[in-house]
Amino acid sequence: MRTQQLPPAGQEERSPGSLPAREHLAVPQTEPVLDVVIPVFNEEKDLEGCVRRLHAHLERTFPYPFRITVADNASTDRTAVIAEALAAGIPAVTAVHLERKGRGRALRAVWSASDAPVLAYMDADLSTDLNALLPLVAPLISGHSDLAIGSRLTRSSRVVRGAKREFVSRSYNILLRTSLAARFSDAQCGFKAIRKDVADRLLPLVEDAGWFFDTEMLVLAERAGLRIHEVPVDWVDDPHSTVDLVRTAADDLRGLWRIGRGLATGMLPLDRLRRPFGDDPRDRDIAGVPAGLARQLAGFCVVGGLSTVVYLLLFALLRGPAGAQPANALALLVSALGNTAANRRLTFGVRGRDRAVRHQAQGLVVFGIGLAHTSGSLAALHSANGSPSRGTEIAVLVAANLAATVLRFLLLRAWVFPDRAGPGAVPPVPPVPPVPVRPGARHALPTPFVPHDAAAPVTTADHEAHDPGSHR
Repeated sequence: MRTQQLPPAGQEERSPGSLPAREHLAVPQTEPVLDVVIPVFNEEKDLEGCVRRLHAHLERTFPYPFRITVADNASTDRTAVIAEALAAGIPAVTAVHLERKGRGRALRAVWSASDAPVLAYMDADLSTDLNALLPLVAPLISGHSDLAIGSRLTRSSRVVRGAKREFVSRSYNILLRTSLAARFSDAQCGFKAIRKDVADRLLPLVEDAGWFFDTEMLVLAERAGLRIHEVPVDWVDDPHSTVDLVRTAADDLRGLWRIGRGLATGMLPLDRLRRPFGDDPRDRDIAGVPAGLARQLAGFCVVGGLSTVVYLLLFALLRGPAGAQPANALALLVSALGNTAANRRLTFGVRGRDRAVRHQAQGLVVFGIGLAHTSGSLAALHSANGSPSRGTEIAVLVAANLAATVLRFLLLRAWVFPDRAGPGAVPPVPPVPPVPVRPGARHALPTPFVPHDAAAPVTTADHEAHDPGSHR
C-alpha cells in the first residue's frame, strides 16, 4: 500500500502541473518503503550472490520494510529461472520479466508499477559499496531531496578501475557540463534513487530506454529545479563488464543532441515537475514583493547584457555605411526581436508558439520607447557637438539603454508577460495508479506500464548490445 500525506489544513493548493512541496514520507509499518530494482540481462553467474548479499545487508541495516525486484530483460540464459527461484525462496524478493532488453526500459516499467514511496536501482555486479545505500535513500524519506545518486567523482569517493574507464567516465561528465550545463558530478554510476511521486511525473518525459536513461532523467530533473542529492561511494570496477563503449558513446551523443535541442526550443514540458518551496518562514511570500521577481530580474539582466552587446556590435558595423540614426534604429530593432524572444523563454518561462506574434508586437512597442529614448539622446549629443567621436556616441547610447532598462522590465512584466506561468504551460500528467506487487512471485508487468516501444520484436542486435545489468 502506498501512503501519501495530505497537505496541512489551510495550505494553498499547488498550481496546475506542479508537484507539491516535499514532506517527510509517512512510513508504513508493513508495506515496502523502498523498492530496489536490479535490472539484469544474462546474469546467471552473479545474480543469486548479488540478491542474497543485498538482502542480508538490508535486513541488517535498513529500518523499514523493503522489496528487491529482479527485472529480467529478455535474458537468454538461466537468469529468469534463478530469479524465480529467489522470489520463491525469499519473501522480500520479486521477479519481473520483460520481453525486451534495455536498462532504462526496465527501470521505467518497474518503477511505474511499484507501490513503494522510494525507488532505487543498482547494478547486478554490486560494484558500489552497499554502505552507501542508506545515505542514498535517507534524504528522500526525510523530504529533503527528490532524487539521489551515487558519485564516483567526488573527492571523498574511493574508486578502483582502469585508466580507460576512468577517462571515458570523466570525459562524458565534462561533456555534460559543457553542453547541457549539468551540475551533478556522475551521471553513469549505477546507484540511484528517486521518490515515487517524482517518478510518476518525470518518467513519462524520459524517452531513452537504454544507457542514456539515467542522464536524461537527471538533466530534466535538474532543469526543472528538483533537488538531486549526491552520495560519495566506494566503487570497484568489474573487469568482466561487456559494455560496448563505441555504441554506448554514439547513443549518448544522440541523446545529448536531442535533449539539448529540446531545452533550446522550449519543447520539454518541465512545468510538470515544478515544486514550491517548503514551509520555512524564509520561503513564504513577502508582502509587496511579487513572486518570482528575483529570478526574473536575474534572467532579465543576463538577456539584457547579451542584447546590449549585440546591439553595440551591430551599431558599430552599420554606423559607417548607414549613418548614426539609421544604424541605431536597425541595430535596436534586431536586438529587440532577439531580446523579446529570449525574455519570453528564459525570463518569464513562456514556452511554445502560442501568442508568440502578439508578444513580439508588444515587444516592438517597448522597442519604440527605447528607440525614442536612444534617438533623442543621439540627437541631443549631435546638437551639442556637431561631430562627436565614435566612442562618445557609444557611451551615450550605453547610458541611454541603461536608463530605459527599468522601464523596459516593468513593461515586459506587467504588460507583455503578465502571466508568469505562460500560455505554454502544459497540463499535469495524470497520476499513475499503483499496482500491488506480491512478494515471492514472478509477475508480468501490466500493459499500461510497458514502454511505448515494447511491442517491437526483439532483434539480434538487441541481444548483442551492451548489458544493462553492468556498469560503465
